[in-house]
Amino acid sequence: MAEEPTFEGLFRQAKRSAVHLEMRDGYMQSDSSYVSWKQDPHSIAAERDPDSRPWLRLMKEITSRGVEVRRARIFSEPMSDYLRFEHHLTPSNVGAGEQVRWLPRRKASDLALPGNDFWLFDDSLVVFLHFTGEGELSPEGDEERTTAPEVVRLCSTAFEAVWERATPHEEYRPV
Repeated sequence: MAEEPTFEGLFRQAKRSAVHLEMRDGYMQSDSSYVSWKQDPHSIAAERDPDSRPWLRLMKEITSRGVEVRRARIFSEPMSDYLRFEHHLTPSNVGAGEQVRWLPRRKASDLALPGNDFWLFDDSLVVFLHFTGEGELSPEGDEERTTAPEVVRLCSTAFEAVWERATPHEEYRPV
């Protein structure tokens, strides 16, 4: 049996698309960049060189070969400090080729959404991400992969519904 590709490997294998739906108001709040930003928002530059950050370098690599990467965030208003931090850093993601949109939670009430954040690769593989209540990756297993057609369809439909309603990063201003 072939070994499953790493999470990074899934991006490198993507042929057409990788979409990500985020639905939490905070993630990994022990992250040193977030802690520094919270103490002094000017301590973390909004624009970072993609060649110096592995995630941005990966996004630049895969989007430059034609893979569309879209990220949609559903969030509460007023926005949490953690999401203000993410909003501050998002221009770097956009600069590396990601498309990012924001949807206030109150505008998502009538949408059917899966119970967890996910990545959907090439409309065929869903990777659910599992977090603790504090926003850290779950020690019981931080991801779950499936190609079940009904799950792929749910996630694809949910993502597209959110994407259609959401505001592009360049136009959204935090409340």
